[in-house]
Amino acid sequence: MRRKRSLMIIIFALLAVQLWAQAETKQAETKINTIQWQSWSDAVFDQAKRENKFVLLDLEAAWCHWCHVMAETTYKDPHVASLIQSRYLAVRVDQDSRPDLSSRYEDYGWPATIVFDAAGTEIIKRSGYIPPQEMASVLRAIIDDPTPGPSVRPEPELSFGDSSALSPALKTQLLKTYLAQYDHQHGGWGFEQKFFEWNSVEYAIMRARAGDGQVEEMAQQTLNAQLKLVDRVWGGVYQYSVGGDWNEPHFEKIMAMQAEDLRIYAIAYEQWHDPAYLKAAVQIHHFLTTFLMSPEGAFYTSQDADLIAGKHSAEYFQLDNRGRRKLGIPRIDKHVYARENGWAINALAALYGATGEQSYLNEAKRAVRWVTQNRSLGEGGFRHDAHDVAGPYMGDTLAMGRAFLHLYGVTGDRAWLAQAELAAKFIKRNFKNAKAGFVTAKRPTDRAYSPRPERDENVWMARFVNLLFHYTGDPTYREMANHAMKYLAVPQVANTFPIAGALIADYEMTHGPVHIAVVGHKDSREALALFQAAASYPSGYERLEWVDAREARMPNPDVQYPNLQRVAAFICSEHTCSPPIYRPGQIRPRVDEMNEVWIGIAAAKSPED
Repeated sequence: MRRKRSLMIIIFALLAVQLWAQAETKQAETKINTIQWQSWSDAVFDQAKRENKFVLLDLEAAWCHWCHVMAETTYKDPHVASLIQSRYLAVRVDQDSRPDLSSRYEDYGWPATIVFDAAGTEIIKRSGYIPPQEMASVLRAIIDDPTPGPSVRPEPELSFGDSSALSPALKTQLLKTYLAQYDHQHGGWGFEQKFFEWNSVEYAIMRARAGDGQVEEMAQQTLNAQLKLVDRVWGGVYQYSVGGDWNEPHFEKIMAMQAEDLRIYAIAYEQWHDPAYLKAAVQIHHFLTTFLMSPEGAFYTSQDADLIAGKHSAEYFQLDNRGRRKLGIPRIDKHVYARENGWAINALAALYGATGEQSYLNEAKRAVRWVTQNRSLGEGGFRHDAHDVAGPYMGDTLAMGRAFLHLYGVTGDRAWLAQAELAAKFIKRNFKNAKAGFVTAKRPTDRAYSPRPERDENVWMARFVNLLFHYTGDPTYREMANHAMKYLAVPQVANTFPIAGALIADYEMTHGPVHIAVVGHKDSREALALFQAAASYPSGYERLEWVDAREARMPNPDVQYPNLQRVAAFICSEHTCSPPIYRPGQIRPRVDEMNEVWIGIAAAKSPED
């Protein structure tokens, strides 16, 4: 019996040693196959130089399905991990957290894979998911021959002219391209991925208001098709659809899409009074306030495409609310960025302007208070996050500046206008490029690359400060708008798909905004009704003013308004105004009569105009 017990002890001891050895081996293998990810900084390149290694940047997005797939397959593959550990320093960055890197590689989509040498020279740039075997081949090829490959093309040298306007020939070309890029079968601009291209739709709405029937059909077809990407259960919009139609959505819900889709649907509702467009705007708002609004009233960044990282969620999003919540909710990225909040506030202001619903304005003000208290840099500027490792970035202050100006437009409260001016002046001090345009960040991303102007940011910049010029009469803002347009007017920039942004900015630079003024005390119900009717006029390019004799003179006193005994509205143009309008319902038809507001019937007949 004693001998048997001793034998059992020996057996258990041997088993324990074996299990321990297996655990140690597994732990060692796990360590070998685990990539040590770092943050992006110049220190990484210093280390790469010391260790004779390359730098691999995995630029991903927290909401991105294929980023998750690549993280779970490619970067967990033993061969890939071994190669990276031997000759690479791996850097992973959430592109939402670094607008400078996001703008630098925006044409590559997410995930973007970029490999550098120790001096910061790019060797390869790849877009999208790379399977493990292919990734291992790429990594080996770079080790064998670190010469920059064909994916690395030098940035084109831009030649800036003296004019800040699109040349007639370029404008004609852009208008033809705009029409040619439209998918007449399915709607939308572009033929592979279907997404709501805001500038293209807004441009179509404005041309439709000027009487262009062909483009009106394009706008409505696209607005109706995009309804397929509105989540029928939770609201909000999916980012895009693959397959050339609107029936195969990718399910991520990112703030840029929520905010701009909401804004465009609000304008579309103002234009056509189609209840489906208002419903879409309200559904997007419901998602924002249910899933992306923090307890303090600021807004989070996005909702993930996947319930389980790397696994398609099409079946999940077919479920009803109870079925979804039973399984869980896709991860919310709870970073609170100033830029994304500016986008959301701007959209809420648009929805308030379209409906007059006070709760939308209250939500916008609540978010503004939080951002101002927690993201302000002082002197009109905003940081991106609570603590930025780089920056500041222009996009944060630009988004907040646009939001302030929109809030002024729908309330007449001059405090908002003052904050918009501070934002514009901060941008001029920190982001003005020497030759043309405004750059995306104040500081270089690394020693080898300095920030450049980004096309869409400069479209918004030109539109923002041009409208600010009309509100204030300050030529400083007109000069800033011209500086942004000087970049946009370069053919290589203007011709980048989608091209409607340059057309919108150019139009606004060469035409005055719809100018409606309400004269009456701000505590008057009649004046409020007139002002809200003016705010619901369907245009993203309006100068709305509320003239109260008890306040100081208007910021831009280019028009003298008559002092009447009763509240009235006026439609103004070229330093003159219409006869007084006393009823809210009269404002829109009178504006349509007096202003050829957008491109005009003549431009619709002849693209040379």
